[in-house]
Amino acid sequence: MLIRTATPDDLDAIAAIEAACFPAAEAASREALAQRLSHYSNHFWLLSEDGQITAFIDGFTTDEPDLTDEMFANAELHDEQGKWQMIFGVNTLPAYRKQGRAGLLLQRVIADAKLQGRNGVVLTCKEKLLHYYARFGFTDEGASTSQHGGAAWHQMRLTF
Repeated sequence: MLIRTATPDDLDAIAAIEAACFPAAEAASREALAQRLSHYSNHFWLLSEDGQITAFIDGFTTDEPDLTDEMFANAELHDEQGKWQMIFGVNTLPAYRKQGRAGLLLQRVIADAKLQGRNGVVLTCKEKLLHYYARFGFTDEGASTSQHGGAAWHQMRLTF
């Protein structure tokens, strides 16, 4: 397995994985993913095996401490010098789940954020995944202000 950052050429694979991992109301559109790639492709971590991308994590960096719905929608809010690494999605193709791929990617994102001198990593997740992210050191901060996709989210933070 290989972990690397994305290029614009990865758009089709990323869009297909996003669509397979999230309900339509929560999934980023192909156009939104293209915008994200154009502004911060180095904050897309892709895991591939035998040349096929099977999982990815994406998000941008900002000085804002909390993840907001506007961040999902506006790639231009990315600040390469930002103090916080936001995670917008942890995506693994269904056929490759429960094999540790998301965990490998999370460990890489955390390590990269530390090396880049960030304050930490922030994500939102549904209640059923709180225990999963806690295994990586994330702390539940309670209900998020995000209403992304009409779902209820918890904000979780890992501070370095």
